[in-house]
Amino acid sequence: MASNTFSFFFFLFALMFFSNNIACHANRRLLEDAESFPIPELPQLPPLPEIPTLPKPELPPLPELPDLPKPELPTIPEIPKPELPHFPKVTIPSKTEEIQKPEESSLPEPELPTLPKFELPPLPELPTLPKITLPEIPTLPKPELPTFPFIPPKETSP
Repeated sequence: MASNTFSFFFFLFALMFFSNNIACHANRRLLEDAESFPIPELPQLPPLPEIPTLPKPELPPLPELPDLPKPELPTIPEIPKPELPHFPKVTIPSKTEEIQKPEESSLPEPELPTLPKFELPPLPELPTLPKITLPEIPTLPKPELPTFPFIPPKETSP
């Protein structure tokens, strides 16, 4: 109950605050009231005093820096390069040279194992089921739609 009352007054306040008519009326009243007030004259301000310019101070010259010794950079010890293993040289025949075919080995061809023959037993005979006859579905006559008497539309007078 309290939330309904709160929401009602909140929306009523929002409506009044943001209403265009209320805002226009308030602005109009402020302008009318502002015209009736006399504008007071402001007093003359005295001229600003001149700001004196200060002389620039002379800075003493900077002392010369002594030459500092250069630091010695540490030397990195040389790491010996690992020796690569020596592989035998392979000569690749050019396209014009014939490549020698390797000798064929005279191994006998392996024999494939044969599986024993297996005969399936004959399937048992299935009993024959009697045929089922479905009853005939009677066709129903189509119902006649009732006819209503014609009612003429009412005439409207202009």
